[in-house]
This record gives sequence, C-alpha cells and structure tokens, in this order.
Amino acid sequence: MRKVSLLAAAVATALASGVALADNADKNDGWEVHGYGSMNFRMVDGETVDTEFGRPDYKTAGTHGQSTNQVEFTVKKHSTYDNGAWADYVVRSEYGNGNSYAYTSSGSQKKNDEAQFEVKEAYVELGGLSFMGKDTSIWGGQRYLNRAAGLLSGEYWKQSSGVGAGLQTKLNGHTAGAAIVVADPDAGEASRSDDRTTLTSYDLYYYGVDVGIGSLDFDFKYMEQANKDSNSDDGFGAAITLNSSYYGMDGWTQTAIAYGKGVAQNRGVNFGGWSGGDENQESIFLTSYGVMNISDNWQMGSELTYFAALDQLFGADDLKRYIAAVRPSYKVNENMRLETTLSYGHEEGADGYWGRSGDAVESDIWNVEVAVPLTVNADFFGRPQIKPYISYIKADDKASGGQIGIDNSDDETVIGVHTEIWF
Repeated sequence: MRKVSLLAAAVATALASGVALADNADKNDGWEVHGYGSMNFRMVDGETVDTEFGRPDYKTAGTHGQSTNQVEFTVKKHSTYDNGAWADYVVRSEYGNGNSYAYTSSGSQKKNDEAQFEVKEAYVELGGLSFMGKDTSIWGGQRYLNRAAGLLSGEYWKQSSGVGAGLQTKLNGHTAGAAIVVADPDAGEASRSDDRTTLTSYDLYYYGVDVGIGSLDFDFKYMEQANKDSNSDDGFGAAITLNSSYYGMDGWTQTAIAYGKGVAQNRGVNFGGWSGGDENQESIFLTSYGVMNISDNWQMGSELTYFAALDQLFGADDLKRYIAAVRPSYKVNENMRLETTLSYGHEEGADGYWGRSGDAVESDIWNVEVAVPLTVNADFFGRPQIKPYISYIKADDKASGGQIGIDNSDDETVIGVHTEIWF
C-alpha cells in the first residue's frame, strides 16, 4: 500500500474513532467549585499563640481556633453520558490547617513545611452503570467518607479518612453502603518506619431509616492495623445517629451514641491515621447538637458531648471528658448579629494518668465569648462573615490552665477577628 493510502486509512480510522467517542460523549459536562476559608487574627498579650485552649479535647467551645489562614477548595467535574452512566471527579485541596503563625509577604511560608498546600481528597465516583442499577454507584480514591462534626466543638467524631474504594446503593429506599479505607500513621512524617503500621477500616452503613420523630443512621466499622502484636491489631466501632427537630421544637439536631474498642477506640467510627490502640482501649461516646429557631430574631446553637473510657482510653485509666455549650444569636439587622458562646468542659482520670497528679488529675474549664458577626446574611449560618470577638477562658487552677496552653495562670483573655466563608 502506498504511503498516501496508509495516511488516508489512518485519518479515516481516527475520524471513525472520534465519531464513536462523540456518540458516547458527555451530554452534561459541568464544573462545580466550592471552598472554605477560616482566617483567624487573634492576640494574647500582644502575640500570636500556638494553642486552641483545649478545644480539640472538648474543654472549650469558643472561636479561638489555631489556624491563622486556612484555605480550602473543592473542584468537581460531573459528566453524564448517552448510555445513562455518570461520573464525578472530586479534588479537595487545603492550605494552612493547624498553622498558628501570621505570615508576611517575604515568602517565609516556604521555609516552614507544616500546614503547606495539600491534596486532601481525590476520587472518582461512577453511577448509572447498566449492570448495577440507577441507584448504585462505586467510588475509588482518597476521601473523607461520611463525615460528621459537633456544632460548637467543631470536632469530627465520624469519618473514614484515607485511600480506598466503596459501593453505595439504595435498600428499601434508604442509603446503604460498604467501603474499605486505609491510612498510614507515619505517611506525613519525614522519617518513616520500614515496617508500615497500615490501618484498615471496613465500613458498613445504612442511613435514613424513618422512626417518626426523625431518621436513624447506622454505622459499623471493623478496623485492623498491620505489624502490631495480637493485642493491638484490630478493633471495631459502631454508631447510631438520630436526625430530628430541636427536641420537638423548631430547628434541628443530630444525636448520636458510638462505641469503640481496640484500634477503634477513638469514638468508634472516627477512622484515620490517628486510629490505633490495644484491646484494653474501649470508649463510649454520646453527643447531641443542633440549632433552635426561637423567633424571627433569636436562634440558639447548643452541644452536649460525653466521651469516656469503659476501661482505658488513649492509655489512660477511667478517662472522662464532657462539654456543655450554648450559643445564643440575635439578628440586629440583615447584616449583623450579636452572639454569645458559653461553655463548660471537664476532664478527669485515674491518679497518675499521663503522669498527672494532684490538681492536674481533674480539670474544669469555663469559656465565655462575646462577638459581633458582620455578614451578608444574619442567619446563624450566614456566611461569609467577619466576626470580632473577645473570649475569656477560666480554669479551676493553674495546673488545668497549663494543660490548655495558659502560661502561669488559671485564666486568659483572647481578642480576635475571625473571618469565615464557605461556598
């Protein structure tokens, strides 16, 4: 065959392939961009500080989070095809989570390798496949699966954070799914062990069961850890969540009870690189949080959380933590709220836990915060907003104050401006 014939054949083949691809091309090719930003200017005695004053341990519920400049973007590409199949490609990037320094324009951010630009999620989800049914989808990649967090503590108590794959479908009209997710505890460390202690979570969930006063979500996770002895290589956790009104009034709540043992000691259904523990580690977790719509101008958020060892937890005997917090909010007008946060947190354990003795064995922390959020929408969740605040934290003694980052005192006043946006 002459060269010109070979070229013509190649062009014809390419054109035919293009037509075939076009016939199966996406008919709904869309992009979505979502994001989150938390920029917290806060000062203590004229300096920035590297502490959250016990917030991650359910001791306080103020706005004094650690991150000075946390930025997050999620990009989603959705495609629907002629044959009925659809695909989502999701990438979530993040910068600055956990960084407490106030950077300038000199480029010094590159000198600190903590809280740098990171890809937190990257996964593909496929649905509408002909052999699986219209209500079934599969996914693979890195993601936060089934996250839930306390309203005022802000702590995630449920998630599977790592790399994996899963299937989600409908059973009797309810969402059901199964997944396997893995995480390496030393993945972000500069030096890593030759023997990887990879964590694995096998997830089963069934959501949206109507019970009259709301709906129930069920979660079960069996977890394993590689290269651990037989007393520390597995565990399981389970949770039941009620989604309902605000205790019979106008608003909403999530109320959950969770149990965890062994590798699943950390609230039972909170899986990630932080998981692990031997068979003596056992916990119970209860939480209830939500927002009540009191009137046209008044709303109130609240949270009650209890987290305790049934035997040991994080290596401590008889560890108990609990917090009670409320945040009443008053709409001055469409662009301004007055907001107060009140919280009481408690922690205790058996004498000598984590080397503590005397006053350090038990701690009580009170937190009072007043704020004036300026926002485009004065609803409780109106964002974006710029929120000047003053937060006063009082511990029962200096030992308890030292545990949450208060230097040589039992109280501290934080002055700040918290800027927050999600879209």
